[in-house]
Amino acid sequence: MFKNNPADNHSHPADYDRVPAESHSHPADHDRVPAESHGHPADHRSGSSEDSRNIFAPLRDIRVLTSAGLLSAIAIVLGFFKIPLTQIIEIRFMVLPVAAAGWLFGPVVGGLVGIVADVGGYLIKPTGPFFPGFTITSMLSGVIFGCVLYRRRPTLLRIFTAQVIYTLVCGLLLTSIWLSMLYGNGFIPVLTARILKELVLIPVNTIMLAALMEPVRRFRMTQGMTS
Repeated sequence: MFKNNPADNHSHPADYDRVPAESHSHPADHDRVPAESHGHPADHRSGSSEDSRNIFAPLRDIRVLTSAGLLSAIAIVLGFFKIPLTQIIEIRFMVLPVAAAGWLFGPVVGGLVGIVADVGGYLIKPTGPFFPGFTITSMLSGVIFGCVLYRRRPTLLRIFTAQVIYTLVCGLLLTSIWLSMLYGNGFIPVLTARILKELVLIPVNTIMLAALMEPVRRFRMTQGMTS
């Protein structure tokens, strides 16, 4: 058996020097505590990231509201230009700036632009009694394009997808319901009469939207804005 060294039973003098140092915080720790008690810069970045994902965030930007007002005015003007084919079939172009608003600023702003465009157009030039169903359709058009295209590059496939959804939900389903209610016609006859026109407009509106969105996207990139 090894004989214990008496010196091993006592702490080394250096140990007494280390104990107080370990029992008290290092001076640098006092400098770090206040920094940790406040939000780290990364927290602010994460907050801005969450804000960027908030679909209501564009409503707090005066530039967005100004641009939305401009797009609403363009939509109102384009709403006056229509090609009537029959009593229940018309070719309109008001959806183009509404779709652009959804793409640029999201579904909330797109929906608001759709509402303003429909109500504003009726107030300026009313054509018969006001029917809120068409306002709902106009609002949903901005919402649909915003959900599909917002914060995404407007590729031809994405624009086509948004246009197909818009045509099925707004152009065929809802508008046929509203027209059948207004004119007392059956839903199926109205829907059947509108199918060909709506299907033809899918590639036409897709091409027009692509021709509109791509130059706007490139301009926004040159200005350092996200597309």
